[in-house]
Amino acid sequence: MFDLTNKTAIITGGGRGLGKQIAMAYAEAGANIVIASRNLPVCKEVCEHLRSLGVKALALECDITDEGDIELVVQETIAQFGTIDILVNNSGTSWSGPFLDLPRDKWEKVLNVNVTGTFLFSQAVAKVMIQQNSGKIINIASVTGLGGTFPELLDTIAYNTSKGAVITMTKDLGVKLARYGIQVNAIAPGFFPTKITKGILEKSNYDILGNTPARRFGNEDDLKGAAVFLGSQASDYMVGHVLIIDGGVSALV
Repeated sequence: MFDLTNKTAIITGGGRGLGKQIAMAYAEAGANIVIASRNLPVCKEVCEHLRSLGVKALALECDITDEGDIELVVQETIAQFGTIDILVNNSGTSWSGPFLDLPRDKWEKVLNVNVTGTFLFSQAVAKVMIQQNSGKIINIASVTGLGGTFPELLDTIAYNTSKGAVITMTKDLGVKLARYGIQVNAIAPGFFPTKITKGILEKSNYDILGNTPARRFGNEDDLKGAAVFLGSQASDYMVGHVLIIDGGVSALV
């Protein structure tokens, strides 16, 4: 039920961090991989490694806020592989700073990438999946989207807000697309040292590890099982669910 042989997955922002981890997981499960992000050299580097594992991989440059770029990725994926079975909306950005000093343009940039980009890519791919009467859309949310965070921990109101929006979008798209055989779900990671979070975690005055029941940050394998599960036949009856992977942070009262 977890076999992804002959399936095709598009992963936005798959050149590094959590996106790369998910790309590796899908390749290990046998899928064809399309990595799309603005950093084409990094995407190509990952794809070369994936090909060495014996799977087909394609690197494409894409700004997820640009509908033209998205359409080119969709068209090229269909031309190369014939189907789009999985979309992972992983690309994202953040901005750290006090709420009272947050510039409007930084607020809008975070919302535009994290929310509008996720919407636009989902919309474009869903049109293909509806014709197939099957598909998986997996949004990368965050535990920060579940509620507030102390500023000593994360002073990232735009990011937190955007991930809360992604969680609601996941539920609403899940309801709207389920009748077409498309399952929309999300993964909400906790604290993983990635390009976006590494600097923030290092500067934080909050005892993050002390307040994480698992007493560690997420590692390079911790999202793999969940990603394969949500991308495979095993999750065919799961709709609009947010799978939290945070070492127990959200379980604290």
